[in-house]
Amino acid sequence: MRVITRGLTFDVREGGPVDGPVALLLHGFPQHGGMWDGVVPALHAAGYRTYAPDQRGYSPGARPSDVDSYRMSECVLDAVGLLDALGVDRAHVLGHDWGAVVGWHLAIEHAPRVRSLTAVSVPHPAAWRRALRSDPDQRERASYMLLFAQEEGRAEEVLLREDAVRLRGMLSDAGPDPDRYVRPLLEAGALTGPLNWYRRLEEPPDGPALVATTLIWGREDRAIGWASVERCAEYVAPGVDYRFVPLDGQGHWLPDNVPDVIAREFLDRAGPA
Repeated sequence: MRVITRGLTFDVREGGPVDGPVALLLHGFPQHGGMWDGVVPALHAAGYRTYAPDQRGYSPGARPSDVDSYRMSECVLDAVGLLDALGVDRAHVLGHDWGAVVGWHLAIEHAPRVRSLTAVSVPHPAAWRRALRSDPDQRERASYMLLFAQEEGRAEEVLLREDAVRLRGMLSDAGPDPDRYVRPLLEAGALTGPLNWYRRLEEPPDGPALVATTLIWGREDRAIGWASVERCAEYVAPGVDYRFVPLDGQGHWLPDNVPDVIAREFLDRAGPA
């Protein structure tokens, strides 16, 4: 389906009982809403209605050209606008990578719209930023962002040269068919919007998450190290339930590689439909 909000048109995958509680599923870079395909069957069987949009820069109808349009505040308001357009007052939020960052912002700044947050791979943005400043290992893990944040054209050329060998390499262990994420980004101009999320990176909010939250993280994650996740609980409001689920032997692409675990932890957090 397509959903129009805030002057943009988003491609959205939908499924599950039409009268079930809503789960909003938010993808990260360089994927799309199809990354949740292995997760949603269990959510639908449990009675949840799911909506998985291709976010700003990914949906062809939602690709503003200027970098400032990719401020995190705009990406967060897209999620709120999608809920409004769908007639959803409150949703359980499940986000991975940049989608987790949007989810954290929702839980901080728009908590009345959020029933629960399940963040996959990425902790509270302020916890990550603190680790980036103080931990050499996390700075090394984040060094790829220096390439992604370069002016328009440079990162695109590097990632797409030689039949997108660098982009394919990033996703080589993202489930059984990582090329399904690469193909849409080979279209002319399709990679610029996703990279603009990095080019418009801002200081994170210091406020705590105000809703019940689970963080799922793979111990072999190449982008997010222990220093980023170990103190994430400090960024959840006192008295609010927080759970940390570290996974041995798993890396960054958890929804692709252990969708059953993601579904189980989401349902444990969100509760019965």
